[in-house]
Amino acid sequence: MRIIMMGTGPFAVPTYRQLILSSHEVVCLVTRPLPKQTGQRNVIVTPMRDVAREFGIPIFDPVNVNEPEFIETMRSMNADVLVVCDYGQILSPACLAATVYGGVNLHGSLLPKYRGAAPINWAIYHGEIETGVSVIHLTARLDAGPVICQASLPINESDTAIEIESRLAELGVGLVSRALELLQNWDRQSTLGILQDSQLATRAPRLKRTDGWINWNRSAQQICNQIRAFKPWPGSFTTWQRPGHDELRLIIHEAVSRVSNHGVKTGTVVNAAGGELSIAALDSLLIVQQIQPAGKRQMDAGEFIRGYRIEPGMQLG
Repeated sequence: MRIIMMGTGPFAVPTYRQLILSSHEVVCLVTRPLPKQTGQRNVIVTPMRDVAREFGIPIFDPVNVNEPEFIETMRSMNADVLVVCDYGQILSPACLAATVYGGVNLHGSLLPKYRGAAPINWAIYHGEIETGVSVIHLTARLDAGPVICQASLPINESDTAIEIESRLAELGVGLVSRALELLQNWDRQSTLGILQDSQLATRAPRLKRTDGWINWNRSAQQICNQIRAFKPWPGSFTTWQRPGHDELRLIIHEAVSRVSNHGVKTGTVVNAAGGELSIAALDSLLIVQQIQPAGKRQMDAGEFIRGYRIEPGMQLG
C-alpha cells in the first residue's frame, strides 16, 4: 500500500520505522510546523522529522492540513491510506477522502475510554490498572471511529507516563500492521472494526500547566498517581510559605502513600526527620522521596530537610 504518514511526537516513531522497513511504500511524512525557537538553549525535538531525513522521505508541514490546496497535494500522491499517530490536528472529511481507504489512527488508550490528546496521562491520573492501544478507522469525529484492533497492557504502581508511552508505542507497531492487512481485504461497504459505544466514552483533554497543582484534599494515593501521570510535563507542584522568606514553589518528582489517621489539616508537614518528609493528605500521608525547589536541582527528601529546615506543622499549598 502507498502510505502517507501523519505524526509529530515520539509515540509515532516505532510505527513509522516499521512501515518504512515493511513491504508498504511510505510516500511522505506530514507533520506539525516547527515552533519558533527562543534562544540557543531551547532545543526543538523533532523525532519524526529525524526519521524522515534518515530515510530520505519528503516532509510536509502545513499550518492547516485541511486547506484545499494541501488536500490536492495529498491527492496527487495517489496514496491508499493515511496512517495517523500523535499528529496534533483533526482531519476533515475532505482530507480523509484524499486517499483510497481514508485513514487509520493509532491511539494510546482502550477506546472509547480516554478520547483526546493525553490518554496515557489521564489513565494513570485516574488510577487505572490497565491501558492499551487502539487502531481506529478514522471518521470526522475525534477518536470516534470503529476500532479495527486493540491490545492492552497493565499499569504497575510505579509506572510513569514516560514508561507507559514507550511500551504502548512498541505495542502499537504490530497492531497497525494488522489493521493495514485488514484494510487491504476490506470490501469498502461494511463497517471495518467494532463501533464504539459513545456512552462509555471518557475524555482525555490536552494537559495544561495548571493541571500540575497538587490538591492536598485528595488522598495520598491519588496524588502519587498524579505525580506519575504528569511526568515530564507539567509536573506536580505545590507552594510553601517559608517563614521569613518568599513563597517557594516545590516540584515533587517521586512519592509513596501511607494510610494514616493523622488528624491534622491537609497540606501540613507531619514529619521532617530521619530523612522522611511526610505531608498530610486526605486520610493518608504522602511520603516525599524526590523533590525540587523552583530554580534548584532535584534532591532526595533528607537533603531537602537539611538544606531548607522544613519542620512539622508547616503548611504547603
